[in-house]
Amino acid sequence: MHLSIILIAVGLAMLYRVYWFRSHKTWLKRWQQTLIAFVFPPLLIIVTSLTVLCMGHHGTMLWRPVGWIGCHIALLFLVFAGITICYLFWQGWISLQKVRTYPLTTIAGKSGRVINTPELFAAQVGFWQPELVVSQGLLQSLDAEQIEAVFSHEQAHYYYRDTFWFFWLGCIRQFTFWLPKTNILWQELLLLRELRADRWAAKQVDALILAESLLLVVRSPLINTHYAGFNDTTVQTRLEERIEALLSPDLSDEAPSWLWAWLLLSLLPILTIPFHI
Repeated sequence: MHLSIILIAVGLAMLYRVYWFRSHKTWLKRWQQTLIAFVFPPLLIIVTSLTVLCMGHHGTMLWRPVGWIGCHIALLFLVFAGITICYLFWQGWISLQKVRTYPLTTIAGKSGRVINTPELFAAQVGFWQPELVVSQGLLQSLDAEQIEAVFSHEQAHYYYRDTFWFFWLGCIRQFTFWLPKTNILWQELLLLRELRADRWAAKQVDALILAESLLLVVRSPLINTHYAGFNDTTVQTRLEERIEALLSPDLSDEAPSWLWAWLLLSLLPILTIPFHI
């Protein structure tokens, strides 16, 4: 029975992913739909695995015997997820320690660290309290208004705690790589993250200057893998969409709240515990 529950959960998770499609609605609706499609299937599998482990492999369920296979599969999945999280945290910690070897200075009124490289680079590096990291090349290549625009974008990442939340989303991506459309959803979330930062920055600085700065920075190579930055990989693949969003902003902030009910549905496996005797 426990194995059947796991197979049902995995089947539902994969089915939900298969029927997901990229929405062309407002930014907020796209964000909610994409985030739920990314999080709900893994959460359903995690809750199911925890539920199976809590019930154990002794006794019966709905008058049918339970075995050890389901429990072992659940345990292996949770161990794999735990190891993945620890490994990614270690990678992020190493990156943060490397960043902290660079000198801390005040740049345009903001505290940050400067990397001595000619490439154009700006990013928030870290977890809950990330640090601003910029390259010497960016400071030398952009004028004061453009630097302010880039910093406003980075401040948006700090405001939304993108480095922290996307660390956990990145962990989900790694241990559920086998689910359908995982990478497609991940790339969509990265793009929507950058669009959100652009929207926030456009309220602080001129959107045209922000778009101009984006064009200047877009071809700069990536320096670090654990960050939220102005020259993210999504910039290079969906530059036109970001520029268009800046020049023709979507001001709608309404989205159906019922979408979040999908996350509550992931807790349904817990209701099977009383049927285990």
